[in-house]
Order: sequence, then structure tokens, then C-alpha cells
Amino acid sequence: MLLSSGVNFFAEVGISYAFWHSNAAGKGVILLLAMGSLFSWTVMFSKFFMVSRARRETARLLRRFRTARKPLAIYQSREAYAGSPAYAVYLAGCRELTFHLLGTTEIDDTFSTRLAEADRISPVAMNSVRSAMEREVGEQAIRLEDRMTVLATAVSGAPFLGLLGTVWGVMDTFSGVAVAGHATMAAMAPGVSGALITTVTGLLVAIPAMFGYNFLVVTLRSMTVELDNFAAELASSFDHRYLDTGTAATR
Repeated sequence: MLLSSGVNFFAEVGISYAFWHSNAAGKGVILLLAMGSLFSWTVMFSKFFMVSRARRETARLLRRFRTARKPLAIYQSREAYAGSPAYAVYLAGCRELTFHLLGTTEIDDTFSTRLAEADRISPVAMNSVRSAMEREVGEQAIRLEDRMTVLATAVSGAPFLGLLGTVWGVMDTFSGVAVAGHATMAAMAPGVSGALITTVTGLLVAIPAMFGYNFLVVTLRSMTVELDNFAAELASSFDHRYLDTGTAATR
């Protein structure tokens, strides 16, 4: 009996009470905010999963790359590191390099033999390899930041949308008081309560999106820096082994 009365009390004075006493505009704002919250949480979970997978696969790639004796070993063995932006940069560099070394990017049973017999490439050709990797770094950075505008919009727009609903609701409440010709707390309280719920909803949407956005921005920025560092490391490895500096070396 006590539990039932407590539930009824919160239903009559809590969020549900405010929602049912909000006007049509307020309910519309709450619906929009609920949709925005759904999108922002979907983006956050998907980005968290993507970041986790990218870090895991990139760590595997770096271990393999740094223990391999040849920079093209991973490319030649056709190993896959799905979800790793560093792997996409690696493939872009390897394809451009093998095209300049062999005239083709095809990998077959004679790849090792053709690579061993190929001449080193000129600095101009190596610059093309670097450019291919730089382009891929830029494309991967864009892919990492994809849909971040959804979170940014939720952080900046949800409070204002909630405030709009509150101002509209208060305006309707005072308009009703003016028409009635008298103001009492009992008459104004339901309308004011219904108006304030939109601001509360806006904050409930914006606050989690703000924390998720800030975390993802810092994480993605560090991943982009790591991507640049890997591209530089890969370019240095290519230079050491395949750049024509006038000194012969074994591949």
C-alpha cells in the first residue's frame, strides 16, 4: 500500500506529471530531443567500438611490421588488419611503391623474384609514394571523424532546443493567465512545470553527448598523430631499402 502510494506520488509530481502538462510544442520538442538522444548514443557506441577495434588491429599491425625483416612482407603475404587506419596507409604506400618498382601492383608467385631483380626507385618516385600515404592519412582522418558532427550538434543544440520549449511553454502559461484574468499558483504551476521539462530533457541529451564528444575528440586526435608517425616510419623504411642513393643493397 505504501509502495503504491509512493509510485502514485512520483507519477503525479515527477517528470511524467510535467510531460503530460506540457503543451503540444513542448511535447514536440521532447520528441525531437529524444530522437537526437537516440542518434547521439548510437554514434557514441559505434565510435567507441570503431576506436577499440582500430587500436587493437593497429597494435597487431605495428608488432608484425616492426618484427618483419622486409617492409613489404605484410603486403606480399596479403595479411589483413580490418578496421586499422594504419593498415590502409600501409596498403596505399605499398601499392604505390610496387607500381614504381615493378610497373604493377599484382602479387603472384614471382613477386619475390621480380622484387629482388627490380632497380631502386628515384627520389621523385619515392615522393609519389609519400604523397600516396599522406593522402590516405587524410582520408583515414576524415573517416575517423565521420558523424562527430552529430555529437557536436547534440552538445550545442539540445540545450537551446530545450530552452525554446521552455520559453514557449511559459509564454502559453502567461497567455492563459491573461485570458483568465487572475493568477494563482495552482493555475500556473502545471504550465510552468510542463514548460521546464523541455530544458531538463535538453540537458539530459547534451551532457552525455558532451562527455562522449570530448573523449572521442581527444582519442581521435591522438590516433591521427599516431597515423602520421606511422606514415613517417613507413616512408623511412621504404627510403632505406628501395630509394636509389647510388649504393647497391640487398632486398
